[in-house]
Amino acid sequence: MKVTPAKIPEVLVLEPQVFTDSRGFFFESFNQRDFQSILPKGTQFVQDNHSHSVKNVLRGLHFQKENPQGKLVRVSYGAVFDVVVDVRKESKTFGQWEGFTLSGENKKILWIPPGFAHGFLVLSEEVDFLYKTTEYYDPKNEICLRWNDPHVSITWPLEGEPILSPKDSKGLFLNQISD
Repeated sequence: MKVTPAKIPEVLVLEPQVFTDSRGFFFESFNQRDFQSILPKGTQFVQDNHSHSVKNVLRGLHFQKENPQGKLVRVSYGAVFDVVVDVRKESKTFGQWEGFTLSGENKKILWIPPGFAHGFLVLSEEVDFLYKTTEYYDPKNEICLRWNDPHVSITWPLEGEPILSPKDSKGLFLNQISD
């Protein structure tokens, strides 16, 4: 597996070895032994999630202040613009963001450490988005960072207005969550 640190070094882009022939393809999307050698020591996954969305849906930017989740994310079908924002107050990259194109075609996997807000914009007509988390989902501790916060200034590849959930449309600004 090829491992490439992102501009924010704790975030990793993982590219599995894909075997392709006339029947299609095969790759290991998760192998505990391999990931133990790549991810921070002691990383364990406790929950798998799968979402299906349509074009222009923007999910996020979510994180848990208490019991923060590390996430291992990928797309099995379709394509997204995946975004991480460092919300760790003590970090020298606090408030910085980075975006990645993840797709069923490129099969890239993204490691997002605890302490990052995460979201994605659907680029294809439909998408199946899969991810593992290191902590259980806790709705009482979930925080949504506003997708269009001018202090973060994410450059989303939008065509028109995004489709947002009521929760995501009421996200907080970075200066409201850094207290």
